[in-house]
Parts: sequence; C-alpha cells; structure tokens
Amino acid sequence: MTTEQVTQPWRDPALPVADRVEALLAEMTLEEKVAQLGSRWVGNDMGDAHDEGYNAEEQHNVAPMQDVFAAGGTVPLEEAARHGLGHLTRVYGSVPLTPAEGAAELIRQQRVVMASRLGIPALVHEECLTGFTALGATVYPAAIAWGATFDPELIERMATAIGRDMAALGVHQGLSPVLDVVRDYRWGRVEETIGEDPYLVSTVGSAYVRGLQTGGVIATLKHFAGYSASRGARNHGPVAMGRRELIDVVLPPFETAITLGGARSVMNSYSDVDGVPAGADPWLLTEVLRDQWGFTGTVVSDYWAVPFLALMHGVAGDNTGAGALALAAGIDVELPDTIGYGRGLVELVRRGEVPEDLVDRAARRLLTQKAELGLLDPGWTPESSVTAAEFTDLNAPENQQIAIDLAERSIVLLETGTALPVTEPFRIAAIGPCADDARTFLGCYAFPNHVLPRYPQLGLGLDIPTALDGLRAEFPANDITYARGCEVTGGDRSGFAEAVETARGADLAVAFVGDLAGLFGKGTSGEGCDAEDLRLPGVQAELLEELLATGTPVVVVVVSGRPYALGDLDGRVAGLVQAFMPGQAGGAAIAGVLSGRVQPGGKLPVQIPRHPGGQPGTYLQPILGATHSGVSNLDPVPLYPFGHGRSYTTFEVDELRVSAESVPTDGEFEVTVRVRNTGERDGSEVVQLYLSDPVATVTRPVRQLSGFHRVDLAAGAGAEVTFQVHTDRSAFTGRDLQRVVEPGDLRILVGTSAGDLPCQATVRLTGPVRPAGAGRRLTTPGTVRPIR
Repeated sequence: MTTEQVTQPWRDPALPVADRVEALLAEMTLEEKVAQLGSRWVGNDMGDAHDEGYNAEEQHNVAPMQDVFAAGGTVPLEEAARHGLGHLTRVYGSVPLTPAEGAAELIRQQRVVMASRLGIPALVHEECLTGFTALGATVYPAAIAWGATFDPELIERMATAIGRDMAALGVHQGLSPVLDVVRDYRWGRVEETIGEDPYLVSTVGSAYVRGLQTGGVIATLKHFAGYSASRGARNHGPVAMGRRELIDVVLPPFETAITLGGARSVMNSYSDVDGVPAGADPWLLTEVLRDQWGFTGTVVSDYWAVPFLALMHGVAGDNTGAGALALAAGIDVELPDTIGYGRGLVELVRRGEVPEDLVDRAARRLLTQKAELGLLDPGWTPESSVTAAEFTDLNAPENQQIAIDLAERSIVLLETGTALPVTEPFRIAAIGPCADDARTFLGCYAFPNHVLPRYPQLGLGLDIPTALDGLRAEFPANDITYARGCEVTGGDRSGFAEAVETARGADLAVAFVGDLAGLFGKGTSGEGCDAEDLRLPGVQAELLEELLATGTPVVVVVVSGRPYALGDLDGRVAGLVQAFMPGQAGGAAIAGVLSGRVQPGGKLPVQIPRHPGGQPGTYLQPILGATHSGVSNLDPVPLYPFGHGRSYTTFEVDELRVSAESVPTDGEFEVTVRVRNTGERDGSEVVQLYLSDPVATVTRPVRQLSGFHRVDLAAGAGAEVTFQVHTDRSAFTGRDLQRVVEPGDLRILVGTSAGDLPCQATVRLTGPVRPAGAGRRLTTPGTVRPIR
C-alpha cells in the first residue's frame, strides 16, 4: 500500500466510520459510486466443457433463468471492476473447490477488483441455508427442520459454526435465513422456511442471525416480503394479499430479526403483492424497513430481481429503467451481476433523471459495511482475509456433532403405533426410494444437491450414510433386507413386486418415502419445484398401499421438505415418523428414533394435512377458515396440528395460574403452568402458549402461538414454566391499517400443540384502544423452575 493510501482519511481506522465513509464518497467519481452498487458472478456459467468431470448435459440452474442471463453475455471481471465493485458472487459455491482452491480464486478476484483507482475490495457473499454451500462443508438439516426443533439456542449454535467457517475463508455475507412464513404447503420452497407461524419463524430466525453474525458474517434476511403466499403456490407467482395480512403474518419475523437479532442485510422478494413488485416498492423497502424499524444495513437484490422488473413484471421499459425504479425504492446492491445498476444508470444520473443523492445513499450504506468489516483499513489484503483457509476443516468434528444434535432434535414422532420403539430382534425390511439415497436428507441449497449434479464423479462430496446404513448400524443383530420399490418421481411400478415380497419375508417393514430436493423442476421439493397437490410424489402412495396389504406391520417414515397429506394412513400403520430433510446425520438420527435410543422431541412447524386437496391452509385461520362448520363440504381440520409431536414418555401440563384477571391495554401479566414427565423415560416437551381474541374489530385467528419453552425433564420430574405476557403480544392491524391493542377478553391457552391445549383462562384487557407500533414487545420470555 502506498504512502498516499495510508494517509487518506477514509483509510484511517481511528476516525469514526461515518466520517471515513463521507471522506471516501467525496473522493469518488459518479462511475466509482455506481460501481459499488454492482456485483460480478464469475462462476455464472457454473463450469464449462473444459472443466474436468463437468457434465454439460446436466443443466441444473441454481438461480432463476441463470442460463438465459449467462447466454446473454457477461463481461470479464476486469471490465466489470474497472471502477471498483460492490460484491463478488459465490466464489466457493459455484463450482467444486477445496478451501485452498477457493481461497486462491478469491485472492485472484479481489486483486482484480483492487486494481481500480481507489483499490476498494469487494464484499464476498455465499449461500448458507443448510450450512456453507461449498464442497465438503457440513450439511445441516433444512430450515423447516430448524423449526421442528423449537430450539432457538441450538439454531444459534449451528449458525455460529457456519459463520465461523465462512469468515475463515474470507466470506463477508451469507444469504440466509429465509424468514418467509409458510402460507401454502404446495410451494416448493417450504423446505427453506422455518414454518407457518410468525412467532416461531421470528424466534428461530433471529437466533440464526445472531449466530451467523457472531461468527463474523453478515446475515441476509429473505425474501422481503410476501414471496411465500403466491397464487397457487407457484414460484414467483403474484401475491393476492391485503396489507393487513402482510403486516400481521409476513412482516413480524423480519422486524424481529432486525430489532432483536441485529440483522445487517435484507434481500427483496421476487413477487409482487397486489400488483406492486417488492423490488420497486418504496413503502416496503424504505418506509417500513428503515423509517419504521430503523434498519441501517444494506438491501441487496435477489438474483436478477432488478432486470426482472422489466422482463417479468413489466413495470419498467428496460433494464436501465428497472435499475432506476429499484434504486429509488431502496435496493442498494444488485446481485448477482450488474445489469440495471451499470452504465445506463450513470447516464440517467448525468441527464438529471435520477438524483445522484440516491446513488450516494446506497453507496454510503455499502461502504459503511465495508468499513465496519475492516476492508478499508490500510492493513487489509485479500491474502490476510483467507489465512485460515488452509487449516479450515469445513466438516470438523464440532460441526458434525451439531448436525447430529439438530437431526435428532428435529425428527417428529407423529404416532408410536404398535411397533415403536423397535426393541425386538425383528427381521426388518427397509423399503422405499428414500431408504438408500442420502440425497433425500439434503435441502435444495445443500452443495451435493445444488452444484454436484453437474459433477457426478464427485458423488456427494461427503460421506453421508443413508437410512439403510443407519438401520444396519442401529440394529446389527437384526436381519435387514432392502427393496427400493419405486423412485421418488415417475410412474414406474416395476419394483413393487420385489418390495412386497421383501415385506412379506419380514416381521416389520419400514417404508421410507418423501422428497428428493432439486431446483426448477429437477426435484419434488425446492426452489421452482412446486406441487399440484399434497399427495406423495410419484407412485409412493400406491407402494404404501401394496405394503399395507401384505399384513406385515408397516412403519412409515416421511423424509420431506413439505408436509404431505397422510390421512389415508391414519390408523393403518404401525408407526409414523416425519423427518424434515435432516441433513448429513439424518440416517443415524432416524434409526435412533426408531430404536428408541433417541428420545424424539421434534414438533411440527407445519400441520400435516388429512386430505391432499380442498385446502391447504395453515393453522392461522379465523373461525370460518379453521373449522368444519357445515357451510362447506371441505374439512380443513388437519390430521396432525401445528406443534404436534409425541415421544416415548408421557407429559402432563396442568395447574394454570394467571397473575391477574384484568390488566390495562398497556399492561402485562404472568402465565404459569406445571409440566410433568409422567412416564418412565427422560424426555423433552415444548410447552406452548397461544392467545385468542374472540371479539375484535377484524377477524382474528382462532389461536396464535405467542410463546414457547422447551423443557428437558427426567422421568418423574416436573417444572413450572412461567411466561411474561405483555399486552403488545395481542396487538393486530386494525381497519385503518394501524397496529393496536384493543380492550376486551383475551383467552389464554397452554398445552403441547395447537390441538392439545388443556389449560385455558381469560384475562380482561381494560382501558382505551392503544397504538402498538415501533418499540412494542416482540417476544414472550419464559422461565423454568424445577419442582418436585
């Protein structure tokens, strides 16, 4: 670094960050400021025919219309970074690279970026939804499994490990967590979400944010907002949602992750809500996000969301016009390549059609983060950012243990039936397409499913035991046979006969059915893999019928990224288990639950429907949406409710006490219950608090989760769980679109699921209607006191 560079005020770490950024902005030309708003994806083509082992016929896009944009021509990095650059896109996550190889490529790209006049490095971002999306990195359970743990502390521990690994390799920003609240189970990206309840998503998502940022990486909240509510659950489809539902159901997780989690970045949604694309909505990206919530970080575009404003939404005439709209709305950085924020935007500013203040506003936000991360310090070099790469084990023993803990905690025992846990030395038949394919454990953003299909010679890049491997390790003395029966997709029934004979020759059949994640139609779950209905994919349901007809007891294990309708199995199976894509440790975890070595404690973050059609709907429904009232022949009542999950012991929740019969609309009260392990085994129960507002000025959900606490109890032990409930937790958006707390009766319901709430009471809220906006209580703290 030159003497001149060392003396430049914006390189002086002793100055306040704001002063350094203003000094740098004053030094920059318009072209240099606009360049900070762009990005470059050097790996956009995801390999070519010259890459060893690359399968050119396997065109598995990892971003929407990736092949179209790649074919349209992309400029070399040297040209893209001539005036500097905001972001480098997925250096590690585009092609199979070891940490050392990726670090070398990162250094090369950063050196190109820093060859510009001011020498400002780029931020490096990567995907990290099921762990660092890189070759050989630990693959943790999918986000829907995080929700099933009801354990924010465990999720924070996982995210801290992810952030630590990414930071060690010179990565600054992770594109996670997904905070979309599930509104339709048919949507392909349900596996990427944490669940269907805003409070569960808020608490677990905020824990992930804290962990990732503690690990040294900026967390990016996505997709802001409304994406998960598209018509017909079609990816990128328009969202027919009123603003009240958006405010009350969709936005709270984002607000909580910013206000309490400290999230430093937000990514816009692809979808439009009531005709306004999120990427061009100043109400959403500026008024709500910044003016109301006080967010000071960066808004980054989802991949190609800026040109999509012209190409897919038709709200701009061309890419440059799309860039102007997005910048004005509040998108600071365009990912993954610069299209709308390029030379055309510079010309619009020069002609006076776009205020330069908007460019300064966005550049200031990005440069602030670069300064906070040390990228503007005189001693920073690309080499110094990756000094730990050579020594970083992306699947270290500590990571593997977290993956084990998460997988075991996330598996949901729906029914013990007559066969679970399996304690006898039975002859066991393992059957089904998910029995001997470890890919079914992994989400669509796991590197083995995301990138490696193009490189079949690399396999999964990790040693990941299958469910069959798990059974053989768990039951070494048992005679275990296997038949695939069918594939996850397609109509081939030729394997049915072998599966039936295998089941008949066994004392117990364990059927593994469900999903195989992919992207854009290459799987049954994942981005762009939406479902027509909630039947098990392919002919898996028919295979189950054939197995049930053998007379051999059948335990069904559903390994999936969304809930499937299982009503046809009700009362007919010898046990039923739901495993939401449990990651690399899934095989052993499932086998441990089946044997009883693992005491199941997972809870449903989404309902399990009874019927494949006629709904789906989530549990957050008003009276006419939640009950079979006789005014329609369609019954929305689920087979298993939100929050449901059994174990191999029993629990009782009773002795409800409420600290006050009435409180003012700006008051608070305590709710206390006793929970006891009444069985013979140690176990874990999630005590769940729901609120219900029976009379309000707008329709309200019949019940809504407002607090929960996981309690580990030894056999025969008990505890008191106390929730501190502020009346803010009853707030909702009224007819005038203002959030308020209304006087009246508030019902308190406590139990172990939305369908099992034995403890109920009423608290009267008194006084005037009270506004409840910024600064309101977003969580319901809970404490546990052991009792005899």
